[in-house]
Order: sequence, then C-alpha cells, then structure tokens
Amino acid sequence: QVQLVESGGGLVQAGGSLRLSCAASGRMFSINSMGWYRQAPGNQRELVAVISSGGTINYADSVKGRFTISRDNAKNTVYLQMNSLKPEDTAVYYCNADLLRTVSGVTGRYNHWGQGTRVTVSS
Repeated sequence: QVQLVESGGGLVQAGGSLRLSCAASGRMFSINSMGWYRQAPGNQRELVAVISSGGTINYADSVKGRFTISRDNAKNTVYLQMNSLKPEDTAVYYCNADLLRTVSGVTGRYNHWGQGTRVTVSS
C-alpha cells in the first residue's frame, strides 16, 4: 500500500506563513510529479503547485510570488511554503503524487491523494 501523509495545516492570520509537508511511503519504484491542490467550500479542487521529478515547477497564478513548492527526493517528501497568506487561501489542501508502482501485477503510473490538511486564514 502507498500512503501520502500531510502535515502542517492550521489557523493563521492574514499575512502569516505556514509550511505544509507530504511524505509518501509504501512500495513504489519511483515518484514522478508531486503537487498540492486545494478545495475551498463550494468550489472545485484546484491546482496550487506541482513539481516534477526533474524539478520543473508550475504554480497557480493566484499563489505565484507567495508560495514555494520543493521536494526532497531522498525522503519522498514534498513541501509547500506559504507566505503572505490571504483569507482566500482558506481551503483543505491535498497532496498529490504520480507514482510508478505495481498494482495487481500491473506496473504503471498511478495517481494518489493524501487525506487533506485544513488551512484557515483569518482576516
């Protein structure tokens, strides 16, 4: 089994910072992209940031210049440093990973989600 375990959410005032972490564990050959998505009440889940195994990064326009995604391949962990937080950043943040692994004898790329961590930014 593969697990993505997130940590680092919480309550912060506007202008503050939080750092999210997501560690992947279990049987896998490699991790391709890792990323963060978020879902606010009443909204669809949206991409926040993604980083490829080679280090290519993409950010949502709404977080550019404020959020930084990074990964530690040795620890199978992805981070999201969130600065200058705004009330509109309030959401449940989900970790996502694209893994190369074997499931029921079939080796291929499988997409996995974490359980989510809540971020609340007060005004």
